[in-house]
Amino acid sequence: MSRAAKWCILGVLIAALVALSFAVGVAFERRDGSESESGQSAQGAPDFDALNEIYGLLQRYYVDPSLINGQMLSQAAISGMVKSLSDTGTYYVDPQTYNVSVMPSGTFEGIGATVAQQNGKIVIVAPIAGTPAEQAGILSGDIILEVNGESTDGWTVEKAVSMIRGPKGTEVTLKVQHADGQVEELTLKRDEIQVASVSRDPPMGALKDSAGNDVTDLAYIQIREFTALTESQLKPELEDIVKGSYKGLILDLRNNPGGLLDTTVHVADMFLDSGTILIEDDRDGGERVFSATSGGEATSIPLVILVNSFSASGSEVLSAALHDNGRATLIGENTFGKGTVNIPEKLSDDRGALFVTIARWLTPKRVLIDGVGIKPDIEATLSDADVSAHQDTQLFKAIDFLRGNQ
Repeated sequence: MSRAAKWCILGVLIAALVALSFAVGVAFERRDGSESESGQSAQGAPDFDALNEIYGLLQRYYVDPSLINGQMLSQAAISGMVKSLSDTGTYYVDPQTYNVSVMPSGTFEGIGATVAQQNGKIVIVAPIAGTPAEQAGILSGDIILEVNGESTDGWTVEKAVSMIRGPKGTEVTLKVQHADGQVEELTLKRDEIQVASVSRDPPMGALKDSAGNDVTDLAYIQIREFTALTESQLKPELEDIVKGSYKGLILDLRNNPGGLLDTTVHVADMFLDSGTILIEDDRDGGERVFSATSGGEATSIPLVILVNSFSASGSEVLSAALHDNGRATLIGENTFGKGTVNIPEKLSDDRGALFVTIARWLTPKRVLIDGVGIKPDIEATLSDADVSAHQDTQLFKAIDFLRGNQ
């Protein structure tokens, strides 16, 4: 990936890389060594020789020599170093995971689900329609307890991804706990997963209101992830909607883990004629402002955005941009809360990669949402009973709002 490529990723099976991060490869000037040295002078250079000494003592004395694996201990030391920063956007990716990773979009081989880490658990964000995960009955919010008989306790998203993904035709066995507490063991055959970024089809079927009537006066678009194809897929759909006689548009960003930052900004620009989209606040106190330009495809159609607790990173950028500019009403649940800007640095000699937080991003109203999320204007939850009954109560709420029935 080029250093100028901008992207943000939730740790997902789609992207197979990171844990709920807004990873942005920004085009910025590399600092020279003098600044780094001056930054360390106050505290002195760290004594990493102690690590080698400890490793030598473990090799010599530890009661179970089979556990003294140099590579594993080295990676653990690196992970411990970055975890001490208490910043989920800065993390280490081991060589195996990094080498099998793919960037947002395209195709990948796996079960077809996005996964995140919440409260120390590996949780399904959402299964992708038509994939082995959905066909096996995996649901959003399911906790993965085991993979191939191995407990996921203490796992990072990176490890979960590396264990679950695999070549087409091979099998993986997951033990999952559903939201109702039921535990189920499922064996899934991996497949090649193709992900469409933009869809006009609601996740629970045709667009209907709470009475079961077809909705023809409103349009619906779901963006699953912000990829290199999102703009080209979204543009003709918006043009078609604007030409029609629709009274409003429902933009569904539920379970959207993020994606390419440039794409996210350009999508926001499709709905805005002016205003701030995003503010980037760097380590030196400097700011970079992303602004909208005139001529967007859908700048006047009434707009509702659906969000939930798995709407993260890029989907939060878009939601905040359109909300703060008075362009959209948010309906659903509080979003995930990921607002850091990172760069990926590949380590030398195939030692993996380090993702480093270099900045934080703020909403147009200068709100830092990292760890907090975005509260919707109208709160609406989707219960397990609703899902089982194929009753999308959040979507019903959006339909009622656009029709003026609130």
